[in-house]
Amino acid sequence: MKGYIVCVYENIEDQEVLKNYAVKAKNAVDKYKGNFLIRGGNKITTEGKEFIRTVVIEFESFDAAKNFFYSNEYKAAHAILSNSVIRNHQIIEGI
Repeated sequence: MKGYIVCVYENIEDQEVLKNYAVKAKNAVDKYKGNFLIRGGNKITTEGKEFIRTVVIEFESFDAAKNFFYSNEYKAAHAILSNSVIRNHQIIEGI
């Protein structure tokens, strides 16, 4: 079964920090053979809380998604964010 990273952003304090994070994170995504399905873009919130950005990354398996998230490459990218964003982040097994 596929594995997914789903991340919704509530607040982004510094767009430049987010850009720097995105470059480093994409390198980690590529290394772990992830595929971006959603990375921002137009949206309509039809129910619930309004989030300002959504990212969905597909991996070959749930374990591959976990390996990506806990990898040293992604940890280095994540450290760039520091306290500049508020987001909700999940690793989810597909069906």
